[in-house]
Parts: sequence; C-alpha cells; structure tokens
Amino acid sequence: MRYAFFPGCVSKGGCPELYQSVMHVYPKLGIELEEMTTASCTGAGVLQEKDQKLGDVLNARTFALAEQRGLPIMTICSTCQGVMSQANLRLRSDPEYLAEVNGLLAEEGLTYRGTTNIRHFVWILLEDVGEQGIQKAVTRPLTGLRAAPFYGCYLQRPTEALGFDEQPSRAQSLETVIQLLGAEVVDFPGKSQCCGLPILTINEKNSLMMVANHTSEAKTHGADVMVTPCPLCHLNLDGMQAKAAHQQSASINLPVLHLPQLLGLAMGLDSKSLGLHRNLVSPGSVLGKVGMEF
Repeated sequence: MRYAFFPGCVSKGGCPELYQSVMHVYPKLGIELEEMTTASCTGAGVLQEKDQKLGDVLNARTFALAEQRGLPIMTICSTCQGVMSQANLRLRSDPEYLAEVNGLLAEEGLTYRGTTNIRHFVWILLEDVGEQGIQKAVTRPLTGLRAAPFYGCYLQRPTEALGFDEQPSRAQSLETVIQLLGAEVVDFPGKSQCCGLPILTINEKNSLMMVANHTSEAKTHGADVMVTPCPLCHLNLDGMQAKAAHQQSASINLPVLHLPQLLGLAMGLDSKSLGLHRNLVSPGSVLGKVGMEF
C-alpha cells in the first residue's frame, strides 16, 4: 500500500502535531508514503471563491505529479480532500476544460490525464488497511473512552465529488474507526456542520459560538473527547475553545484529538510521539481513561 502523501499546509504549520502523529502511525499499518514536497496548497476553497480556474490549475499540477509516480494521493486534511475532490471532478467531467488546464501546466512540462485518485487517510484505513488490519495494530484498546466524531464540512459533501455512491460507508468512516479502536462512539447532531473557522476573522463572535455549541453538545451527550480528521477544524475546536467558553460563560474543557493521535493511543504510542503536549485543551483526562500518564 503505497501512496503519494499530500500533508497539506496546516499539518506543517498550525498543527504540526498532526504531521508528527501520522508519521509515527502509518508504518504500523503497512502503509508506505512518498511525500509530495513540491506540491502546492489546494487553495482551501478560499482561493476558489475568487478564481476557480487558478485553484484547479494548482490542484491539477499536484494530480499530475502523483500521476507521474503512478500513485494515488493520501491526504490527512478534510478540507484538502474536499477541495481536491471537487477540482478532480470538474477536470475529469469536462475534457475541454482539462485540455485548457493542461495548456497551462505545459509551461512546467506537466500533463494531467485524469487518472489520479485522492483519498483521505480515514478512507484508506477502512478501504485498504481494512478492519482486520486496524484491529491487528491495536495494542491498547480504548475501552471505556467515549469519543465524538467531528467531520466538519468537506468530508461529507458534496457526495458526488467524494465518491459516496461508490463507497457509501465513507459517510460513517470516522465512527467505524473509533469503534475498531475499542472506544464508544458518541453521536451528536453537529458532527458534520461547519466548525466556524472560515468566518473567524470576519465574524469572531459567531465563529466562537459555533465552537462552543459543538463542543458543549458533544460533552452533554457524554463525550470524553472529540476526534476530527481535519486540522482546520482542530484549529478552531481546540485552539479557540477556551475563548469560546469565556464568550458563552460556559465551562467546556473537552479535549480534541487529531485522528492519528487517537490511532496512536490505541497502538500503544506515548504522548510525546503523538505530540499531545501541543494540544491546547489538555488531553490528560483522555490519557487517564486509557491508563497512560501525560
């Protein structure tokens, strides 16, 4: 199982613990990675609002680089996955548009033929590693831990771009992985809603209210921890949680883990290897639940 690894910007910037944790986790799953060190940002949907073609050219360049290697792309960011999937759908479904984009890529000696498959780490876990492969890697089952999944926007819609027709199990992929690790899934209505990060700089009050609502709701439903496959969601749900709680005059204190951090705990990795000291809401209570020291 070999992939062209697209870590995205945030795992190398605002959430370096995500990159650190996935680099410790993937070898235990039989996965091999070739990191795409020359790939560009996807545009995160923001660039596309201003210039969709520019965003598609940047992503087509990344697809072409992976195509040259003959490898599918693995992402660890829901936003990257969503933006890349939508770009790939547009390119594959319109030959004239693909030819136009390739005309621009030709300046760098690149051509995209439309064959690259892009998949998030959580999908690869279930579709390639498989349930037995995941369970085989678990050495410390997360028994007694109650985990609330938080997908955010881009890993749930639009379903056509994300391949839900061919792989309907993707809609519940995070819940399935949580269960395979031995934890209990805590379902709550806000799991596939926006985390609030896109409006943080233009409407901080509403953004913080969204953070408070999601984390409080998950905790009210009994969650010990929230788990997200998106570092941008993590930035808001973890990084802004204290400020959100203050704004709402509430006490929340719900740890938020990246998916590879949760995997690493179940695989017996220590907190330092998983970068848990970088999480702003202390995960000490989570470690206590699984018999670890922080």
